[in-house]
Amino acid sequence: MKLQLGLGVLLLAIVLMLGSMFVVSEGQTAIVLHLGRISRVNMQPGLHFKWPLVETARVFDTRLQVLPAEPERYLTSERKDVSVDFFAVGQIEDARAFYRATGGDENAAVDRLAPIIKDALRNEINARTLQQVVSGDRTAIVHGQLAAINRGAATLGVRITDLRIKQIDLPTDSRVIDDVYNRMRAQRQQVASRLRAEGEEQANEVRARADSDRQVILAEAERDAQKLRGEGDAEATRLYGEAANRDPGFYAFQRSLEAYRAAFDGKHSSVIVLDRNDPFLQYMKTDH
Repeated sequence: MKLQLGLGVLLLAIVLMLGSMFVVSEGQTAIVLHLGRISRVNMQPGLHFKWPLVETARVFDTRLQVLPAEPERYLTSERKDVSVDFFAVGQIEDARAFYRATGGDENAAVDRLAPIIKDALRNEINARTLQQVVSGDRTAIVHGQLAAINRGAATLGVRITDLRIKQIDLPTDSRVIDDVYNRMRAQRQQVASRLRAEGEEQANEVRARADSDRQVILAEAERDAQKLRGEGDAEATRLYGEAANRDPGFYAFQRSLEAYRAAFDGKHSSVIVLDRNDPFLQYMKTDH
């Protein structure tokens, strides 16, 4: 009987001893509740003790965690509808405030942080045009409201270290996509018209330059041809003069043959009537 009582006391002692110890790992913090009221906070990593049955320990992860959120629809300054998908990175900074605000429920903390982040993003996107939101610097959109987000998150004992926009979509159930496509089409047509005008202008310049070069080349060619013809005529005149000086009779005979060839080439059907003693026929007469 005594043995059984001793074993029971020993077992109770072991249970009480185990219930009085708890471990806080690296990247964690803990608070101790005394009959439901916070008595100790910010317990560092290591082995800690508490009064069994009277005190309870709550351990929280203080490492950075990704806080997901559902995509939210916003209006730009032009009243254009966009869908923004984002996520936040945060951590528990004040375990006391976190427990008091959420009861230690991380899901409750995420649910209460989501409206704070969405309202902050709404302020930034409402002040920007669609083009600035879609193709602008997303970091500027996020960092412009990060301080305001942390002021709200501080009431939950949480600090948001980063906020990232994953994707910005144009809702398919709005006219934004059609408006964007029409604007892009108009911009492309404007660029195409400008390029065609520039091409036509360059083509006209090339044609004008080619016509000018052609006129210059033709004028230079005509000038050279006139010069060559003049030189040829001068050379022919010189040769004829030399031939006439060397043998006047042969020169006269040669010139007469050329005249006969031109007159009787058979290409003309006209009739030439000459006197028999006409000097034109002197080289066609016989000696007897």
